[in-house]
Amino acid sequence: MELFNWTRRGLMSGLMATAGAALMSGLVTLGAPAFAQTPEGVLIVGQIAEPKSLDPAAVTAVNDFRILVNLYEGLVKYAPGTLEVAPGLATSWEISEDGTEYTFHLREGVMFHDGTPFNAEAVKFNFDRMLNEDHPYYNTGPFPLAFFFSAIEETTAVDTYTVKFKLNGPYAPFLSNLAYPTGLMVSPAAVEANGVDFGRNPAGTGPFKFAEWRSNEAVVIEKNPDYWGDPAGTEAVVFRPITDANTRVAEMLAGGIDMMVEVPPTALSQFQSDAFNIVEQAGPHLWFLILNAKEGPFADKRVRQAANYAINKEALVNDVLEGTADVAAGPTPPAFAWAYNEALDPYPYDPEKAKELLAEAGAEGASLTFYVTEGGSGMLDPIPMGTAIQADLEAVGLDVKIETYEWNTFLGEVNPGLEGKADMAEMAWMTNDPDTLPFLALRTEAWPDKGGFNSGYYSNPEVDALLEKARVSTNQEERATLYKEMQAIVQEDAPWVFVANWKQNAVTTDRVGNFSLEPSFLLQLQSVTKE
Repeated sequence: MELFNWTRRGLMSGLMATAGAALMSGLVTLGAPAFAQTPEGVLIVGQIAEPKSLDPAAVTAVNDFRILVNLYEGLVKYAPGTLEVAPGLATSWEISEDGTEYTFHLREGVMFHDGTPFNAEAVKFNFDRMLNEDHPYYNTGPFPLAFFFSAIEETTAVDTYTVKFKLNGPYAPFLSNLAYPTGLMVSPAAVEANGVDFGRNPAGTGPFKFAEWRSNEAVVIEKNPDYWGDPAGTEAVVFRPITDANTRVAEMLAGGIDMMVEVPPTALSQFQSDAFNIVEQAGPHLWFLILNAKEGPFADKRVRQAANYAINKEALVNDVLEGTADVAAGPTPPAFAWAYNEALDPYPYDPEKAKELLAEAGAEGASLTFYVTEGGSGMLDPIPMGTAIQADLEAVGLDVKIETYEWNTFLGEVNPGLEGKADMAEMAWMTNDPDTLPFLALRTEAWPDKGGFNSGYYSNPEVDALLEKARVSTNQEERATLYKEMQAIVQEDAPWVFVANWKQNAVTTDRVGNFSLEPSFLLQLQSVTKE
C-alpha cells in the first residue's frame, strides 16, 4: 500500500518537521488549532527509549515488551484487564495431578509472518532454543529471563498441534510465566535465516508484522492481513524513542505523536483538555534502590536500614510524583493482594534514626556512588527522584555521587552487578506473579555471576528456602503464607530501599479510540483505532 511506502520513506521527518514548526511558532498550548496532523490510520507512539532487541527471549524491559506483544503471541495470554491466564495460541490445556506435566492443544491454521506454520515443533524450537545449551540456535541469545522456564525438563511435540512440557517438579507460576513476553512464540525459520540478527528481523504470529527499524528514530509495524483473529484497528503503528520526558510531552502537545506512555506526573495537568485523553491503571509495580550488600557501606545491614529511614518517600510520592504512586513497604507490590503482607508498614522518614544507625555502623560521612538512569520502563522521573534521594542521604551525612546513564547503557552497568562499580542504583520492575521479582533478584542463586538479577548480592538462606518452597506449592494459601514471611524478613534486611508502587498512565489524542492500559503494563494495540 502507498500508505506504508510513505510511512517508511518520510513519516518521521514529516512529523518532526511539523511538530518543530509548531513549537517554534509558539502554538503548543492547550487547545491550539495548529497541531501537526499525523496520518489517518497510523498510530504514532512516543516510547521512553530505543528498544534493545525485538527478540522476546532476549530482552527484559517493558519498553521493549510494549512493541513485542503486538508482533508476537504466546500459548496463553492475560485476560483483558486482569493478570488471569486465558487461551492464546493454545486453545486449552491439561495439568497432571502431580503438577509436573502440562499438555497444550494448539490453535490450528495459524501462520507466522514469514508464511511458515505455527505448530508443536515451533513451540519445541522456542523453548529448546532458550534452555538447551547444545541447541544449534542457543547462540542467538543470551536469554536473560530463561529463568522463567528453568523448571522445564523436556518439551515434546506429541503431534502437529499438541505439545507437552515435563517439569522437574511442581511449579506454581508456570502458566503466568507463559503469558509473560518471554514466552512469546518466534518463527523458527526466521531465527534460522537471521541467526543473531533475528532481533532486528522479527517474525511472530501477532496482529501486526514488522516493517522497519530505523535506529534511534522509529520501529514501524504494519497490520497483518493474514492474522488468524480479529484484524488490527490501524494500518500501522510507529514507535518513536523519545528518551527525554520533556521532549516527549512537547511532541504530544504539538501533535507529533498520538500516544505517549509514562507521562511525567508534573506534565499531567497540561493534558487536561478535550483534545486529550488521560488513561491510568494500577498494576504490580515496584520502584526501588538496589544496595550493594557485598562490599562498601551497604554491606552492613544497619547502613541499609539507615538509607530507608533517611529518604523521605512521602515527599517523593507527593511532590516529585504528584501523588501518582504509593509508598512501598517491601519487595512485593500490593497489586498481588492474595500474597501481600498488609501487616508491614513502610519505613518511616526518620533522619535522626538514620544518623544513629550510621554512627553505630561507623559509616558517618561514607562516600556512595549512585547510578541513575535518564529514563526507562517504569522509572518514575528517575533524575528528579535521584536528585531528591541524593539530597536526603547527604542530609544525614553521606557523600553521594550520581552517575547518569541512558537506559540500555544503565542496564548494561547494573544487571551484571554493582561489585567494584557502585553502591546503589535505581531500579523498577513490573511483574506478573509474586514469585518473579524476589526469585530473580533476591535469591543467593540469582547473583549476576549465576545468571540472575540480584545485582546487590543480597543473600539470606531463610529467604532462599521460603522462595524455593513457595514456587513448588500447589496451594495458594500456603504460597501466600510463605511470601508474607519472606516480605517481613526482606524488609528487615533492607537489601533495597523500598520507594514506591506506581499507577501507570498514558495520554492519547482525541483521535485515538478503544484504548486501555493493562495491569500487566503491556501495551496491547490490536483493537485501538484512529480517526
